Amino acid sequence: MKVRKLEPFPESTRILTALGTNIKLARLRRKISSAMLAESANVSRSTVSQIENGASGVSIGAYLQVLFILGMENELANIAAADEVGRTLQDATLLPTSRAPKKGKE
Repeated sequence: MKVRKLEPFPESTRILTALGTNIKLARLRRKISSAMLAESANVSRSTVSQIENGASGVSIGAYLQVLFILGMENELANIAAADEVGRTLQDATLLPTSRAPKKGKE
Protein backbone atom coordinates (compact mmCIF):
# COMPACT_ATOMS: atom_id res chain seq x y z
CA MET A 1 0.00 0.00 0.00
CA LYS A 2 1.34 3.40 -0.99
CA VAL A 3 1.90 5.86 1.85
CA ARG A 4 0.58 9.34 1.13
CA LYS A 5 2.56 12.31 2.35
CA LEU A 6 0.59 14.96 4.19
CA GLU A 7 0.49 18.19 2.21
CA PRO A 8 -0.78 20.88 4.60
CA PHE A 9 -2.91 23.77 3.40
CA PRO A 10 -1.00 27.07 3.01
CA GLU A 11 -2.89 28.56 5.97
CA SER A 12 -1.96 25.51 8.09
CA THR A 13 1.68 26.03 7.18
CA ARG A 14 1.46 29.68 8.23
CA ILE A 15 -0.14 28.74 11.57
CA LEU A 16 2.44 26.03 12.31
CA THR A 17 5.28 28.40 11.44
CA ALA A 18 3.87 31.00 13.85
CA LEU A 19 3.46 28.33 16.55
CA GLY A 20 7.04 27.19 16.05
CA THR A 21 8.29 30.76 16.29
CA ASN A 22 6.31 31.28 19.50
CA ILE A 23 7.75 28.09 21.00
CA LYS A 24 11.27 29.14 20.05
CA LEU A 25 10.78 32.59 21.59
CA ALA A 26 9.41 30.99 24.78
CA ARG A 27 12.49 28.76 24.95
CA LEU A 28 14.86 31.69 24.41
CA ARG A 29 13.08 33.82 27.03
CA ARG A 30 13.68 31.02 29.52
CA LYS A 31 17.33 30.81 28.41
CA ILE A 32 17.03 27.09 27.64
CA SER A 33 19.19 25.63 24.90
CA SER A 34 17.55 23.47 22.26
CA ALA A 35 19.69 20.56 23.43
CA MET A 36 18.47 20.99 27.02
CA LEU A 37 14.88 21.28 25.87
CA ALA A 38 15.24 18.15 23.75
CA GLU A 39 16.69 16.18 26.63
CA SER A 40 14.03 17.36 29.09
CA ALA A 41 11.19 16.66 26.65
CA ASN A 42 12.66 13.25 25.75
CA VAL A 43 12.82 14.09 22.04
CA SER A 44 15.75 14.56 19.70
CA ARG A 45 17.34 17.92 19.06
CA SER A 46 16.28 17.67 15.42
CA THR A 47 12.65 17.23 16.58
CA VAL A 48 12.93 20.45 18.61
CA SER A 49 14.33 22.15 15.52
CA GLN A 50 11.46 20.83 13.39
CA ILE A 51 8.92 22.03 15.99
CA GLU A 52 10.49 25.48 16.06
CA ASN A 53 10.34 25.56 12.25
CA GLY A 54 6.66 24.55 12.27
CA ALA A 55 7.04 21.14 10.64
CA SER A 56 3.71 19.43 10.05
CA GLY A 57 5.16 15.93 10.25
CA VAL A 58 6.02 16.17 13.95
CA SER A 59 3.55 14.38 16.22
CA ILE A 60 1.28 16.41 18.43
CA GLY A 61 2.71 14.40 21.32
CA ALA A 62 6.15 15.89 20.67
CA TYR A 63 4.65 19.38 20.53
CA LEU A 64 2.93 18.65 23.87
CA GLN A 65 6.14 17.38 25.48
CA VAL A 66 7.96 20.57 24.50
CA LEU A 67 5.08 22.78 25.66
CA PHE A 68 5.03 20.87 28.98
CA ILE A 69 8.71 21.53 29.62
CA LEU A 70 8.13 25.22 28.85
CA GLY A 71 5.18 25.25 31.28
CA MET A 72 2.69 25.98 28.50
CA GLU A 73 0.85 22.65 28.23
CA ASN A 74 -2.49 24.18 29.23
CA GLU A 75 -2.39 26.32 26.09
CA LEU A 76 -2.94 23.15 24.05
CA ALA A 77 -6.03 22.26 26.08
CA ASN A 78 -7.60 25.60 25.18
CA ILE A 79 -7.39 25.13 21.41
CA ALA A 80 -10.93 23.90 20.77
CA ALA A 81 -12.54 25.21 23.94
CA ALA A 82 -14.29 28.14 22.26
CA ASP A 83 -16.06 26.44 19.36
CA GLU A 84 -18.05 29.38 17.99
CA VAL A 85 -19.00 27.70 14.71
CA GLY A 86 -20.11 24.49 16.45
CA ARG A 87 -22.15 26.41 18.99
CA THR A 88 -23.84 28.45 16.24
CA LEU A 89 -24.73 25.28 14.35
CA GLN A 90 -26.03 23.63 17.51
CA ASP A 91 -28.07 26.67 18.48
CA ALA A 92 -29.59 26.84 15.01
CA THR A 93 -31.09 23.37 15.48
CA LEU A 94 -32.46 24.34 18.88
CA LEU A 95 -34.52 27.23 17.58
CA PRO A 96 -38.15 26.34 16.89
CA THR A 97 -38.92 26.02 13.19
CA SER A 98 -42.65 26.59 13.57
CA ARG A 99 -44.98 27.96 16.17
CA ALA A 100 -46.80 25.76 18.60
CA PRO A 101 -50.48 25.23 17.73
CA LYS A 102 -52.90 27.69 19.28
CA LYS A 103 -55.18 26.51 22.00
CA GLY A 104 -58.73 25.73 20.89
CA LYS A 105 -61.10 28.68 20.60
CA GLU A 106 -63.83 28.78 23.21
